[in-house]
Amino acid sequence: MRSDQWMLSQLPVGMTSDDFFTRFVSIFQEEAGTLLAHADNLEHLVDPSLAPPQMVRWIATWIGLAGLDPGLPDDSARKLVATASSTLGWRGTKSGLTAILEAYSGGPVHVQDGGGVWREGEAPADPAWVVMSVASTGGLTEEDFVALLADHVPAQVRAELWVGDRLVWPQPSIREVVPGD
Repeated sequence: MRSDQWMLSQLPVGMTSDDFFTRFVSIFQEEAGTLLAHADNLEHLVDPSLAPPQMVRWIATWIGLAGLDPGLPDDSARKLVATASSTLGWRGTKSGLTAILEAYSGGPVHVQDGGGVWREGEAPADPAWVVMSVASTGGLTEEDFVALLADHVPAQVRAELWVGDRLVWPQPSIREVVPGD
């Protein structure tokens, strides 16, 4: 911990005996002290559990959550930012998708995928698929929930999202819906 007189205490004794010089250096000490206090808190400023609410929403934009609802309660925003940042390394994987789905839907999630690691020549013909099931989309509309998932599912992977017992992504084509064709 720094003393209140940290800058003045570093001056040679001859300089501290001059009242004008001491007051002059005190101005810089006050300003520098403010900067150092901010520097001391820097590590906490980017921690979603400690940062001010405005900073949490700004951090969200750094990690790809630009559409974080401004009306979302602060505790929910903190949880989403913490989950999204902790799963960045797992983005696009089964565990990463599961964590994001749980955070946004607020309920149980089931994710099945065709991915894996196989010996040479033993891989299935089509491993690039994922089927995700949630009970609800939480506070998001189905359209926003699908847009969120589209950012997390790898481009080459075919994906299905089921909300309850309804397929919401991809949308069934008109051909599939029209009976008797």
